[in-house]
Amino acid sequence: MTITLEDLARDLGARLWGDGALRITGAAEPADAAPAADGAARIAMAMSPKFAADLVPGAVALLSEGMDPQALGLAGAAIVARPRLAMAGVTRALDRGAEFPAGIHPSAVIDPSAEIGEGASIGPFVVIGPRVRLGGGARIGAHASIGAESVIGRDATIHAGVRIAHGVTAGDRLIVQSGAVIGGDGFSFVTPEVWGIEEIRHTLGTRSEIRDQHWVRIHSLGGVTLGDDVEIGANATIDRGTIRDTSVGSGTKIDSLVQVGHNVRIGRDCLLCGLAGVAGSARIGDRVVLAGHCGVNDNIFIGDDVIAGGASKIFTNVPAGRVVLGSPATRMETQLEINKAVRRLPRMAAQFAELQKTVARLMQKD
Repeated sequence: MTITLEDLARDLGARLWGDGALRITGAAEPADAAPAADGAARIAMAMSPKFAADLVPGAVALLSEGMDPQALGLAGAAIVARPRLAMAGVTRALDRGAEFPAGIHPSAVIDPSAEIGEGASIGPFVVIGPRVRLGGGARIGAHASIGAESVIGRDATIHAGVRIAHGVTAGDRLIVQSGAVIGGDGFSFVTPEVWGIEEIRHTLGTRSEIRDQHWVRIHSLGGVTLGDDVEIGANATIDRGTIRDTSVGSGTKIDSLVQVGHNVRIGRDCLLCGLAGVAGSARIGDRVVLAGHCGVNDNIFIGDDVIAGGASKIFTNVPAGRVVLGSPATRMETQLEINKAVRRLPRMAAQFAELQKTVARLMQKD
């Protein structure tokens, strides 16, 4: 991809400095951005003075307001107020993306009852089941499969090896990375008699009797519903609902290796980061952020605008707007105080041991 610095600055709403005719052929970290040569260069992501220190004279850079491109010896620059947002625009403009050849590959297996929208690209060995409806402009990578009666909106990008089961409904502009599975059965089983987990929910640990138990499957009759502009990372999994659909709201982004259990409801514009897990029937509000390795207990509610720090384990309801951390998750400021107290424990234990010795010596003198 090639774009002039002037065009890039205009697209970003940035202030142009220097030679706007320079052709931008890619992006680079500051230390790797060579001086512009033959009218072309890779633009350096130098959005703070710390990163700009690695720039070489004659380079082209993305800078934040307040930085001086002339003092840095640059050939050109795009200067922005919010650099990270501008970085999103730069990467969008320069992203070549995966190749999806036009048309339907002859090895694809498409049921005659499926409806394929105009302009779809369907790769090798793709399988599309009965009564599937696929919107226009969809791009389906090699070896992906879409199960019976699933409905996918316009301009979907489904990468190689994705598995979309039967009865999944997705809005427009869905993006699913390789290896993700949407609509697998929920993990839901029961025993003929009251079983251990049911008992300890009430006793909090005491078991009256341990006996053989055999699992009976509870089948998943629901599907999965995804809103518009949802993105699913590589090897993420979203289980179908037991009776009603598992649902993910519009604009929500789910990272790689995230597990979403059956019957879960996730709101709009949430971020679920890598290795997060949400247990069955949990409800998550809008704009919630679960950082990496967070865990959410089943059947609880997390309110709008909650932010959970990395590796937080959430066992109880969280009110809207709260920032939580730790296991079990508490208010972040409380958890930080707990962490400080835990770090003091070895010193306090040593002091207590010394105090015991002192008291013992005083008692011997008496």
